[in-house]
Amino acid sequence: MSGTMIYGCRRDWFNSAREFVWLCRYVGRRTNPRHSPAHTPSGATMMHSSLFVFDIETVPDIDVLPQLTGETAPDPETGRKMLEDYHLEITSGRNGFPRQPFHKVVAISFLRATIQRDGDTEMYEIEELRSGGELASEEKDLVNGFFAYCGKLYPRLVSFNGRGFDLPVLKYRAMKHGVSARWLHQASNKWENYTARYAPHWHCDLAEVLSDYGASARTKMNEVCAALDLPGKTGVDGSKVSDMYDNGEIDGIRRYCETDVLNTYLLYLRHALHTGLTDHDGYNHAINLTVGWLEERAGDIPAYQEFLDAWRQSSDGSFNAL
Repeated sequence: MSGTMIYGCRRDWFNSAREFVWLCRYVGRRTNPRHSPAHTPSGATMMHSSLFVFDIETVPDIDVLPQLTGETAPDPETGRKMLEDYHLEITSGRNGFPRQPFHKVVAISFLRATIQRDGDTEMYEIEELRSGGELASEEKDLVNGFFAYCGKLYPRLVSFNGRGFDLPVLKYRAMKHGVSARWLHQASNKWENYTARYAPHWHCDLAEVLSDYGASARTKMNEVCAALDLPGKTGVDGSKVSDMYDNGEIDGIRRYCETDVLNTYLLYLRHALHTGLTDHDGYNHAINLTVGWLEERAGDIPAYQEFLDAWRQSSDGSFNAL
């Protein structure tokens, strides 16, 4: 059953058979042409029913070196240095970080929350937090799973620098592996779609939104978390991912990525409160559900317990409830 494919989704991307069947029924309605995104009335606001908060972890793709530079790396560490040197050369020494096409995806983590509405006020209820695929999943399977899953849910995307890094990387890797993502590029008008920069109801990139799209300084997620008494990074940071990947610590990478997703979700909740998407009751409800969800699983997942402890400390025991 784990390998069953329906509407492009693998059974093992879902937590239960019930969820899998529910989504298949939901997708059956969505794939009716009358419910297709392309048939959304011009000017209508899409009422997404779920949030999809996501983050990816990558390592430099040294397999591109023979095509890119004409050289072959004797080992991964040397290859990464060669790729860094290439980027330093083309940027006159300003930036050695590989550009988006030269990243290999090793983890995609996400939090899915339902959106409940009372008039113009939204409430969010966490449904799942996990990483796509399995420990042994190939990059193609991870990327395909992401686009297939989101294509069926049609959620509001939430990220931190997702428009600048995560989604461009995923799109390049999708093209590399021949993965289709028609839903991402369809639009009923130029203002309301996933590719529109100023459409946070479709894709809320907090790095963009919080900087007023570049009008003010763009900050790192850890910096914003510190300012808002949120836990921020716990235990691992992005600079360690390549070494962890070399050492086969895929589970550790996935858990680290999941805690980044948690931080992004908590930032989004505070942003939604500030902008009036939700109110204080809705905000506190979402916070309490998230704390409870994590507490239920912290005994089995040390990274969640570490996050809860850091959150309790950063918020002086309040978990940022207001």
